[in-house]
Amino acid sequence: MNLWIRKAFVVLITIMTLGIYIPPAYAEIETAENKEVASKDHADHENLENEEAPKTNVVDDEISPFEEPVLSTEYYVHTITEQAKGQMVTKMGPKIIDKVEADFERDILPKMEEVIEEIITEAGEEDVPYYEVTEELTPGYGEKIFTVLDGRTKEEIARFDVRRDIRPGEGYWFNFHYHLNKDSFEEHHSIGEIYWDKNTPPKWMS
Repeated sequence: MNLWIRKAFVVLITIMTLGIYIPPAYAEIETAENKEVASKDHADHENLENEEAPKTNVVDDEISPFEEPVLSTEYYVHTITEQAKGQMVTKMGPKIIDKVEADFERDILPKMEEVIEEIITEAGEEDVPYYEVTEELTPGYGEKIFTVLDGRTKEEIARFDVRRDIRPGEGYWFNFHYHLNKDSFEEHHSIGEIYWDKNTPPKWMS
């Protein structure tokens, strides 16, 4: 047989048998092993990621509502007292306060602080945060200085006033006092007095 016929025959046999080639069993086993290893590697990788990722708790991730700090009774006493001081000084006005400031700070303010502290302490922790001081002052000759009230209901708790008293032979006095809701504002509770002069004092807030 000629050499080229032999080569053509080999090529023909190769083409015919190529489509029905069956790989050996060891190739299938190797492929299965490769898949198993790949699957195991993937699972190990996922486990590693889960371990490295921070563990979160659904409850912990929820945003808790803002909680306001609990303020003490002393804080409210101080706050209301400072507001009351400002109202009293404004009520008297610079012309009067310049002359009686020392007596005012010594005899009136400490007693007023005691009264406010007593009112707030009696109110209790639940109501105290809603207590406030009115800022409506009456100029001229009106007595009203300020009122402590419940901001929720606008109910008056206490009224603080100053009255001008004239005593024969002595002159003018400033009488500081307060009234309480619990006795229907009828009783006159004294805070203290400051002497002015024999001459008529200026109007309030002047």
